[in-house]
Amino acid sequence: MRVIGLEEHFVTGEVIDAWLRLDPRWRDLSLRPSTQGEPARRLADLGEERFAAMDETGIDTQVLSLTTPGLQNLAAADAVALQSGVNDQLAESVRAHPDRYQGFAALATPRPDAAADELVRAVTRLGLNGAMLFGRTRERSLDDPFFSPILEAAQELRAPLYLHPQSPPPEVRSAYYRTHDDRTTAALSTFGIGWHYDTGIALLRLILTGVFDRYPRLQVIVGHWGEVVLFYLERIARIPALAALDRPLLDYFRTNVYLTPSGMFSRRYLSWAAEVVGADRLLFATDYPFEFAPAGGARAFLEQADLTDAQRADIASGTWDRLCAGIRRAPLARVSGHDTTSGV
Repeated sequence: MRVIGLEEHFVTGEVIDAWLRLDPRWRDLSLRPSTQGEPARRLADLGEERFAAMDETGIDTQVLSLTTPGLQNLAAADAVALQSGVNDQLAESVRAHPDRYQGFAALATPRPDAAADELVRAVTRLGLNGAMLFGRTRERSLDDPFFSPILEAAQELRAPLYLHPQSPPPEVRSAYYRTHDDRTTAALSTFGIGWHYDTGIALLRLILTGVFDRYPRLQVIVGHWGEVVLFYLERIARIPALAALDRPLLDYFRTNVYLTPSGMFSRRYLSWAAEVVGADRLLFATDYPFEFAPAGGARAFLEQADLTDAQRADIASGTWDRLCAGIRRAPLARVSGHDTTSGV
């Protein structure tokens, strides 16, 4: 059984420098773990230490992506200047180790036309398998029509977009997560619950504002078994009647959304996700290096899960392989009225 992890991160020195130059308002709370300590050291390594960690937990291939907060909080000019270099470095690692690495592109979402161009280049020229995005670009949510060039390009390429957590806005952190203790505040705002509410709302916004009605072939991947909202679908399902959507809420999850565990190796969550959306919408991820699975942990989770052999193989890699096989690798002539054949 070949096991592929889809939420496995790296970082470059140039991106770290850009993050450190940001006004504090736009600095994500993940800045410290992404730039300091053991996670930061592992993020920078794309060599033997990472291979050893993959072998230890049972991951054959990592789909690499630029870690949080990506390029989305940067000024537009800085994001555009960095995106091609990040993706070139990523593609070089994939070419050097095609059996161990695949990649999600980093995109300069503050300038959607340039990001759409880069997505086309990354998929058709660099061989990457879609892109890693975050729910907001500064104060704009991904469902804003401003980002239509990116979503249109992704649909036409049939390239999946992985929607990754980011820290809630400062105003939300202050109103909902602030406690008497800074460490508790940071934990509540991020891995405790804040990341997951934030990403779940971003996903719901895509559905409820009609993004998947406008782009019915668009495929989005979310981690952590659906970022909380999967467990409240019966309640949330009351909203589409108000939003005048084309389909029932659950239909979007079963046709436009894939889920991964992001290193949350819970059999209860796996069972619930398979029951609600179907095992054919489940993929695998370990969230390296932030959720470091114990020896054999990733492979053992799948091997011991209450799944059929066919389901087990599909979640491990088969469904992802089929999704990638459908990606359109030929350059697109036009997206949103501008040329996409020349790249950025």
